[in-house]
Amino acid sequence: MEHGHRYTDYYKVLKVNPDCDARILELAYHYFAKMYHPDNSATADPDRFAETIEAYGVLRDPEKRAAYDRTYKRGAGPAYEFPQSDELAIDEKSALSDAETHAKILSFLYKRRREHASDAGVIGWLLQEMLGCSEDHFEFHVWYLKNKGFIEVTEQGTIAVTIAGVDHVISMSRSREAETLLLQQKPIVTSGPGFS
Repeated sequence: MEHGHRYTDYYKVLKVNPDCDARILELAYHYFAKMYHPDNSATADPDRFAETIEAYGVLRDPEKRAAYDRTYKRGAGPAYEFPQSDELAIDEKSALSDAETHAKILSFLYKRRREHASDAGVIGWLLQEMLGCSEDHFEFHVWYLKNKGFIEVTEQGTIAVTIAGVDHVISMSRSREAETLLLQQKPIVTSGPGFS
């Protein structure tokens, strides 16, 4: 809005498209408010924090936003456009594929640990080749499993399963066995509606 002679482009402040929906607006607000918050020692910026709150206060209110839009001066688009809702959605197939890859890595490293307890580490690129994934995807899997405490990078630079990783593999094996037993014990219905 106009403050004296100063005009603030609220869409530019939140780095969103002027046509964005309320969800994108909220995501952008939380992102920048957290970034510029005075408690954030790395990126604190009280002026930009106040500007972020001001922008969100106007744009989240339908009436204030409509009034602002009537006087909005369209210049060049924002330097960064916050992703639309559909771009933020997680692809379920990718998530399931990642889970399978994590299980494969842990199973392989578990087997290696059992067979070669004193030399349990595996060179990263061998694992990557075995999985047939890109370097970026492999780094993601290693990052995830390492931060979960399931794998470690040894002094030799190889990747090995940890005690927590072994426990996880055993736990997953028990769960699969229990599911199999339950399925085997489930009675087969041969009478009732739909059966003659």
